[in-house]
Amino acid sequence: MKKSRWGALTAVVAVGALALTGCTSSGGGTDSSSAPKGGTVTMAIVNDLTSLNSNTPQGNLDTNGQYQYLTVDGFLYPDNNFNIVDNTSFGTFEKVSDDPLTVKYTLNKDLKWSDGEPITADDMVLAWAIASGHYDDATTDADGNVTSGTQYFQIAGSTAGIDSTDFPEVSDDNLSMTLTYSEPYVDWDLGFGVGQTGLAQPAHIVAKKAGLDSAADLTALLKSLPKGDASAPAAPNAELKAAADFVNTGYDITSFPTDKDLLVSSGPWVLSAWTPGQSLTFEHNPNYKGDLAPKIDKLVMRVIGDAAAQVTALQNGEVDLVYPQASADTKKSLEAVSGAEVLAGDQVSYDHLDLNFGSEVFSDATVREAFLLTVPRQQILDAIVTPVNPDAKVLDSQLWLPNQDAYATTIAQNGSAEFDPSKADDNIAKAKELLAGKTPTVKILYNTKNPNRVDEFQAIQAAAAKAGFNVVDGGDPEWSTLLAAGNYDASLFGWISPGIGTAQIPQLFTTDGGGNYNRFTAANDQALATQTTTDPDELEKLMLEIDKIAFTEGYGLPLFQLPGIYGVSSKLEGVKYMGNQTGPIWNNWEWSVKTSTNTK
Repeated sequence: MKKSRWGALTAVVAVGALALTGCTSSGGGTDSSSAPKGGTVTMAIVNDLTSLNSNTPQGNLDTNGQYQYLTVDGFLYPDNNFNIVDNTSFGTFEKVSDDPLTVKYTLNKDLKWSDGEPITADDMVLAWAIASGHYDDATTDADGNVTSGTQYFQIAGSTAGIDSTDFPEVSDDNLSMTLTYSEPYVDWDLGFGVGQTGLAQPAHIVAKKAGLDSAADLTALLKSLPKGDASAPAAPNAELKAAADFVNTGYDITSFPTDKDLLVSSGPWVLSAWTPGQSLTFEHNPNYKGDLAPKIDKLVMRVIGDAAAQVTALQNGEVDLVYPQASADTKKSLEAVSGAEVLAGDQVSYDHLDLNFGSEVFSDATVREAFLLTVPRQQILDAIVTPVNPDAKVLDSQLWLPNQDAYATTIAQNGSAEFDPSKADDNIAKAKELLAGKTPTVKILYNTKNPNRVDEFQAIQAAAAKAGFNVVDGGDPEWSTLLAAGNYDASLFGWISPGIGTAQIPQLFTTDGGGNYNRFTAANDQALATQTTTDPDELEKLMLEIDKIAFTEGYGLPLFQLPGIYGVSSKLEGVKYMGNQTGPIWNNWEWSVKTSTNTK
């Protein structure tokens, strides 16, 4: 059996870059040897920038991830068929032993950060330290709060898998790093953890912020410190704590940074301007020498939250590329734009309702079951997705999407049939019976700026009231910053994946997973085991078990696979549809502007 290729998930703020399910169109394309060079491309984005580090829990949002994709170089990337493409102009990695699993990463010579400093194994060691949780000795309570010890680096995903490595072996020339695993690791071939396949934080900058003189000093510090032991926590190391605090929160921004250290890039682009709420501007990294160098001179991202306004901007020539929230009206409007190409396809993204297991009202399994029975998933699908894709169906798995291999297998065994949306009246009657006259209050957190989420909330509120629930509006435009606090009973939002790897499983289902906002612990052991299970059949069995646990314990309900659509100006060539979290920028180095319009 083929294993599911999922990576660390990104929360979709507002509407993000989505894809139109069941409707495909081939993208434009140019021969890289003959494509014109130069020009500016302006694209519309729905959400503004909030952080220059998308690998933290609060920074794990779609636009932040796109920023990082443009400014970070690494060993590999997925293409739009979710095949792994090695980026050998950055470096190479190889498995040098199976027992124990040993992987060596080697950087090419003479790589430089955008500030001119060399990229070395010191930078890889820092990336390993961030990803592995090696130095943590924290104990957390059921709400995820640290009760003793220290958690240093905070990541949006999970340390599972990479946490079985010890301090890396570094080569004498400081260009190679070798990791030895004490256990098998299913995603060893995706760099050293999905989301950590590139170098995002420069070791020399992090060292400086921690009061150290150089990247070499930071590596020496990390090498000198023991592995954390939660059973015997030590006093926090001040320098490591300062380094971690900077990585965790120092990249969160509300205006264009005056501290240029924050903008140092290993990738082909650097952020040259940002006007919050309006636009981001990217220009070439002068020190980038890799194969993914862009042909265009400048990339501008304009923040346009409204789908109709994006279409109008494309029609008026104000932007060259849009990917608004998909709807029947948006699709029709884009098709009417003169000269524009419409691209669409499946998206590895879905909307979902999660119940908060830290909530008093949902500590009762009967109340969880009753509430989930009231969710009018078919009504929601018909209102939001069916007008765009008449063949769409309600999503019945927490781990697979309908076009993935094991979807039919899992929905036959996971218990989703109990919440059959075609039996809405019977479901309400059963929920009412389970409540036995009780009238629980349920507060739902969601994004009030997203029309889909508003519609979802209102439909759930009305349906749940029929069974006796009092659903309180907990909507907030800053919803993403409130997820981790847990001051709500349920949440409505979307996840979008890079489409490779299995990192999303421990991210969501382990007790300390960076995306486990709803404090769900029932599948912890199985989720951890997925990272050390390399046999595809055994991995699928674990995933089927997790999916079943999620439904039987009342984790929440998946709603639907998100549809989406792009509109591309006739002046822009090389854009190809991509269904993951990077959206259309996945192959930005192939874009070109037609010669007659290069003066824009």
